Amino acid sequence: MTVSLALTVGLAVLIGLSLGLLGGGGSILAVPLLVYVADLPAKEAIATSLLVVGVTSAVGVLPHARAGRIRWRSGLLFGAAGMAGAYVGGRLAAFVPATILLTGFAVMMLATAAAMIRGRRGTGGTVPRELPVRRVLLDGVVVGLVTGMVGAGGGFLVVPALALLGGLPMPVAAGTSLVVIAMKSFAGLAGFLSSVSIDWSLAAAVTTAAVAGSLAGARLAGRVPEVVLRRTFGGFVVVAGVFILVQQVPGDGQIKILVAALAGALGAVALLVAGRRRRPAGTAGPVRRAAPDQQAES
Repeated sequence: MTVSLALTVGLAVLIGLSLGLLGGGGSILAVPLLVYVADLPAKEAIATSLLVVGVTSAVGVLPHARAGRIRWRSGLLFGAAGMAGAYVGGRLAAFVPATILLTGFAVMMLATAAAMIRGRRGTGGTVPRELPVRRVLLDGVVVGLVTGMVGAGGGFLVVPALALLGGLPMPVAAGTSLVVIAMKSFAGLAGFLSSVSIDWSLAAAVTTAAVAGSLAGARLAGRVPEVVLRRTFGGFVVVAGVFILVQQVPGDGQIKILVAALAGALGAVALLVAGRRRRPAGTAGPVRRAAPDQQAES
């Protein structure tokens, strides 16, 4: 038990690092960690992850705010809509079997990984805009429902929304995302507390480690290439998502090995396709620039 607790606390640093560097990913790491390392029941793990990620995100906001990487109005509006959805999601989770919750969580992990590896089209050098109110309210409620039901803080859903809808630069979207995640996580936790109890000593230990990681991640933000971080983390999320899906397959032994092999092969193909799809966009520029020189020589 002591070894399990030490391993859980040690790995919890990765939760904070992910939040501090990327503005998301905390719950994608926290739920599997609490279920498979700390050996918590699924719903208790989800509720605990909401507490850990909420506190860690709130503390992680501070260094980003000092660096001017937060758009408060957009973040608070998105967060307020997300809180409503997260509270409803947390209440609904009491009526959904744990297996369905974990399967849904794993599917969301794989979708998130694909989005991270594929990346986003360039945001350009335009001045950041505030989000359209109607769209941000709708997106906030939907992301909030996911947050409450499966314990996902939603950072990898919030960051693309802030970057693509609002035109925020990636570092600003990541910082603003922490405001949203903190608000939604606490709302989702409130919904869970009506039906789930939490091991507060374990939660405090994991949260302390995650907060330390978050502060370190915020300091590193901007120093490590964002593409390297995103793709590396995306690969990890694919592995973790496949592992959780395999755990939900009934039976054991050969069936699970077969499912794991099939899912791993599909994941590898998805990574390859995502990487190839991204490459032409980066190589198209130099080819076009070379064309006038070739015409001039002829």
